[in-house]
Amino acid sequence: MVTPYLPYPLHSGGQTRSYNLIKHLSKKHQITLFSFVRDSKENQHIKNLTPYCQKVVTFIRGKTWNPKKILFASLTPYPFLVANYYSQQLKATIKKELKNNSYQLVHVECFYLMPNIPKTSLPKILVDQTIEYEVYRHYTQTLPWYLTPIKVFYYFDVLKIFLWEKHFWQTADQACAVSEDDRNLMKKHCPKTKFEIVKNGVSTNNLARKRFKKNPWPTILFGVANFKWMQNREGANILLKDVWPKIKKELPETRLWIIGRHAPDFYNQYAQDKNVTVKEANDIAYFYQKAWVLVAPIKSGGGSRTKFFEAMAAKLPIVTTLKGIEGIKIKNNQEAIVVNTNQELAQATISLIKSPERAEKIGQHAQKLVIEKYSWKESAKELSRVYEQVVKKQQAASSQQ
Repeated sequence: MVTPYLPYPLHSGGQTRSYNLIKHLSKKHQITLFSFVRDSKENQHIKNLTPYCQKVVTFIRGKTWNPKKILFASLTPYPFLVANYYSQQLKATIKKELKNNSYQLVHVECFYLMPNIPKTSLPKILVDQTIEYEVYRHYTQTLPWYLTPIKVFYYFDVLKIFLWEKHFWQTADQACAVSEDDRNLMKKHCPKTKFEIVKNGVSTNNLARKRFKKNPWPTILFGVANFKWMQNREGANILLKDVWPKIKKELPETRLWIIGRHAPDFYNQYAQDKNVTVKEANDIAYFYQKAWVLVAPIKSGGGSRTKFFEAMAAKLPIVTTLKGIEGIKIKNNQEAIVVNTNQELAQATISLIKSPERAEKIGQHAQKLVIEKYSWKESAKELSRVYEQVVKKQQAASSQQ
């Protein structure tokens, strides 16, 4: 298995996903894990993965805006996203590993790692956690007009992302999406390709067990998230600048929590506001269980939100957008509240804060939904089935030759 991060600690949705899938898959499969880390300090967390992996090998990715990476993206057909994760060392190490040991398949998380996979007869499974070109296209569209020269360059890079993403969906022995919405979009671009779904999920043990009482004052949560991810920053910015002022005007006693990895790096300017708390998260259950409502003005789709599953497991009601809820099959106003505009986000949140009984009922329905349909154990079963299906297909093809 090859991942763009070390799947521990659980600071991002991707890390949470990979860690839990590996944990459950290890009961039936032997896994060698190759992962990128930002620096050598992250290697201290390898010990949290060794109970589930027969071997863990890491490679330092380094800083994103590296002149060598920019030049690579400028002079090759690859987009900057691929350049950021391209490693001859990783490719050579995987090639040596496959040559010297017996494996049945290669699992790659995220298309932009595919160029690191050497030529091999083993089947390759690609799981795209989100539709990357959609995310970067939306980000480029939201850049201000005075950055038009940069936008032109970005749009060209988005085109390269789209073409390579589509290419690897078609050339992988099996491509997988994490939601039905993503699979439909992938199928639209590659109608002849068969896509499987390996859903995101949640570990309910820690979150469903009540440990903390609700705050005595109304508390809105944005998080628990990784604010390096542009979708989370966009959502937090909309909440802070457009939605939060409307709520605060109507309900002055309300507090706002912006919680997650790197949150202080981006929102420390709000530290002087006594009604706004910006901090990293240690015990995520504390924030999900203490808050009254999770508000997420997500404007771009793709994947499904780990923070939503976690909030739902903790019975925390969610107010979000159609794009935000993509990938989670809910009934509107039953397991979550889904609206279209920022004004509606504010009004729905105010209404929910004023109706604690309704908020409690939505939280209960949400928890029931994720426990029944979105467990990591079931997701790992889906992925294991895909593994076995691909291996059997290859064995059958080999026996006919």
